[in-house]
Amino acid sequence: MAREKVVGLGGVFIRAKNAEALRKWYFRHLGFDITEWGGAAFPQTTGDETYWSVFEEKSDYMPRRQYMMLNWRVLDLDKMLDQLRLADVRVDDKLEVSEQGRFGWAYDLEGNKFELWEPPKP
Repeated sequence: MAREKVVGLGGVFIRAKNAEALRKWYFRHLGFDITEWGGAAFPQTTGDETYWSVFEEKSDYMPRRQYMMLNWRVLDLDKMLDQLRLADVRVDDKLEVSEQGRFGWAYDLEGNKFELWEPPKP
Protein backbone atom coordinates (compact mmCIF):
# COMPACT_ATOMS: atom_id res chain seq x y z
CA MET A 1 0.00 0.00 0.00
CA ALA A 2 1.34 3.45 -0.97
CA ARG A 3 2.06 5.89 1.82
CA GLU A 4 0.17 9.18 1.90
CA LYS A 5 2.25 12.36 1.67
CA VAL A 6 1.75 16.08 1.82
CA VAL A 7 1.46 17.59 -1.66
CA GLY A 8 1.62 21.33 -0.91
CA LEU A 9 0.77 24.12 1.47
CA GLY A 10 -2.83 23.87 2.57
CA GLY A 11 -3.03 27.03 4.60
CA VAL A 12 -1.29 29.59 6.73
CA PHE A 13 -2.81 30.63 10.03
CA ILE A 14 -1.76 33.64 12.08
CA ARG A 15 -2.69 34.49 15.65
CA ALA A 16 -3.24 38.26 15.93
CA LYS A 17 -3.76 40.76 18.71
CA ASN A 18 -6.33 42.49 16.48
CA ALA A 19 -7.48 40.06 13.77
CA GLU A 20 -9.71 42.52 11.93
CA ALA A 21 -6.99 45.18 11.73
CA LEU A 22 -4.44 42.62 10.49
CA ARG A 23 -6.89 41.32 7.83
CA LYS A 24 -7.40 44.90 6.61
CA TRP A 25 -3.63 45.47 6.57
CA TYR A 26 -3.05 42.41 4.35
CA PHE A 27 -5.93 43.49 2.08
CA ARG A 28 -4.64 47.05 1.76
CA HIS A 29 -0.93 46.32 1.34
CA LEU A 30 -0.69 42.87 -0.25
CA GLY A 31 -4.01 42.74 -2.08
CA PHE A 32 -5.51 39.74 -0.30
CA ASP A 33 -9.14 39.18 -1.28
CA ILE A 34 -10.60 38.66 2.20
CA THR A 35 -13.68 36.41 2.16
CA GLU A 36 -16.69 36.38 4.47
CA TRP A 37 -14.98 33.70 6.62
CA GLY A 38 -12.09 36.09 7.32
CA GLY A 39 -9.37 34.60 5.14
CA ALA A 40 -8.21 34.45 1.53
CA ALA A 41 -7.87 31.62 -0.99
CA PHE A 42 -5.10 31.40 -3.58
CA PRO A 43 -6.03 28.97 -6.38
CA GLN A 44 -3.00 27.14 -7.75
CA THR A 45 -2.08 27.06 -11.41
CA THR A 46 -0.06 24.46 -13.27
CA GLY A 47 3.62 24.71 -12.48
CA ASP A 48 3.27 26.52 -9.15
CA GLU A 49 5.39 25.18 -6.35
CA THR A 50 5.19 25.77 -2.63
CA TYR A 51 8.29 25.21 -0.51
CA TRP A 52 8.74 24.11 3.07
CA SER A 53 11.96 24.46 5.02
CA VAL A 54 13.25 24.16 8.58
CA PHE A 55 15.94 26.52 9.90
CA GLU A 56 18.25 25.96 12.84
CA GLU A 57 17.12 27.69 16.03
CA LYS A 58 20.13 30.03 15.90
CA SER A 59 19.52 31.04 12.27
CA ASP A 60 19.33 34.77 11.58
CA TYR A 61 17.09 34.23 8.54
CA MET A 62 14.14 35.53 10.57
CA PRO A 63 13.84 37.40 13.87
CA ARG A 64 14.61 35.15 16.87
CA ARG A 65 11.25 35.95 18.51
CA GLN A 66 9.47 34.68 15.39
CA TYR A 67 8.95 30.93 15.05
CA MET A 68 7.70 31.01 11.49
CA MET A 69 7.90 33.27 8.49
CA LEU A 70 5.56 33.40 5.53
CA ASN A 71 6.85 33.51 1.97
CA TRP A 72 4.48 35.16 -0.52
CA ARG A 73 4.97 34.69 -4.26
CA VAL A 74 4.76 37.90 -6.32
CA LEU A 75 5.01 38.62 -10.04
CA ASP A 76 7.10 41.80 -9.72
CA LEU A 77 9.16 42.14 -6.54
CA ASP A 78 10.29 45.70 -7.24
CA LYS A 79 6.75 46.97 -7.77
CA MET A 80 5.52 45.24 -4.60
CA LEU A 81 8.35 46.63 -2.47
CA ASP A 82 7.85 50.14 -3.91
CA GLN A 83 4.12 49.89 -3.19
CA LEU A 84 4.82 48.90 0.41
CA ARG A 85 7.37 51.68 0.91
CA LEU A 86 4.92 54.27 -0.47
CA ALA A 87 2.41 53.07 2.14
CA ASP A 88 5.01 53.51 4.92
CA VAL A 89 5.29 49.78 5.50
CA ARG A 90 8.62 48.73 7.01
CA VAL A 91 10.68 47.10 4.23
CA ASP A 92 14.21 45.68 4.51
CA ASP A 93 16.73 47.31 2.19
CA LYS A 94 18.34 43.92 1.55
CA LEU A 95 17.48 42.05 -1.64
CA GLU A 96 18.67 38.57 -2.49
CA VAL A 97 19.04 37.26 -6.05
CA SER A 98 19.82 33.62 -6.78
CA GLU A 99 18.96 30.87 -9.21
CA GLN A 100 15.76 30.40 -7.14
CA GLY A 101 14.63 33.93 -7.98
CA ARG A 102 14.55 37.29 -6.19
CA PHE A 103 13.70 37.79 -2.52
CA GLY A 104 12.75 40.79 -0.40
CA TRP A 105 11.40 41.21 3.12
CA ALA A 106 8.93 43.43 4.96
CA TYR A 107 6.96 43.52 8.23
CA ASP A 108 3.21 43.43 8.79
CA LEU A 109 1.15 45.58 11.16
CA GLU A 110 2.11 43.44 14.19
CA GLY A 111 5.84 43.33 13.38
CA ASN A 112 5.91 39.88 11.77
CA LYS A 113 8.62 39.65 9.14
CA PHE A 114 7.51 38.08 5.85
CA GLU A 115 9.32 37.21 2.66
CA LEU A 116 8.33 38.19 -0.88
CA TRP A 117 9.54 35.90 -3.65
CA GLU A 118 9.65 36.55 -7.38
CA PRO A 119 10.36 33.16 -8.99
CA PRO A 120 12.82 33.08 -11.90
CA LYS A 121 11.28 33.76 -15.30
CA PRO A 122 10.97 30.62 -17.44
